[in-house]
Amino acid sequence: MRYLALLLGGLAMTASTAYQDSILEWRKNRDTALRAADGWTSLAGLFWLHEGANRYGTDPGNDIVLPTGAAHAGSFELRSGQVSTVRNGKPWVLKPDSKDGVITVERLSLLVIQRGERFGIRLKDPESEYRRGFRGIEYFPIDEMYRITAGWVAAPRQIPILNVLGQTEPSENPGYVVFQRAGREMRLYPILEAPGDKQLFYIFRDLTTGKETYPAGRFFYSDMPKDGQVVIDFNKAYNPPCAFTPYATCPLPPKENYLPVRIEAGEKAYLAGGHR
Repeated sequence: MRYLALLLGGLAMTASTAYQDSILEWRKNRDTALRAADGWTSLAGLFWLHEGANRYGTDPGNDIVLPTGAAHAGSFELRSGQVSTVRNGKPWVLKPDSKDGVITVERLSLLVIQRGERFGIRLKDPESEYRRGFRGIEYFPIDEMYRITAGWVAAPRQIPILNVLGQTEPSENPGYVVFQRAGREMRLYPILEAPGDKQLFYIFRDLTTGKETYPAGRFFYSDMPKDGQVVIDFNKAYNPPCAFTPYATCPLPPKENYLPVRIEAGEKAYLAGGHR
């Protein structure tokens, strides 16, 4: 019996160590992505387009003033809900929020985005002050108790998601997860970011929000439900892009996702330099 107890204890310790290692690897990948030349810390500008020609370049008279490149580098045309530019002497329609909506100017990338009925240009610069000033993220200690096998209740509907611009967009909510915390039943309502997504996306806040953690809440993903259950892991809760740059357009937690408990797991609040 003693041998069996030692064996089971060893297996449990091995599983726990493997889990810790997996979270450390996740953190490493997260840090690498944020530091990347095209990561969120490189986001250095956001310019909303007006109908007609929107000229860009380094000249201060442009609608979109760039930190490098020609004085008059080109123009984005917004006409009746469509954005185009000239490429190789021909008009080129740019698809918002996709790789087909990007042009480059020297080291810069300019991406067309659409938020509601508004169209804008997101500027990424690998020499952004936010990338140069990034010093890493502070975390709560890894706690396997925050990896929870939750129940799943399928209840498809749409829920309104407000963003930092003050816009509200309906988002597909396929159901909710149910779990216990501090002796109470908790629910979280994830959304699908795009039709056909293979992961659930959670936007939530808790009693650490605005104190130890970012004031606008945090995000995490889970796999899709299987056999009526979903594994959620708050050790992978992370700050939205708005924590790292003022030019992101982050969604905010719906009221359904306000948890009346402290979630002491995942990323803590971030300020330039990596300290709260």
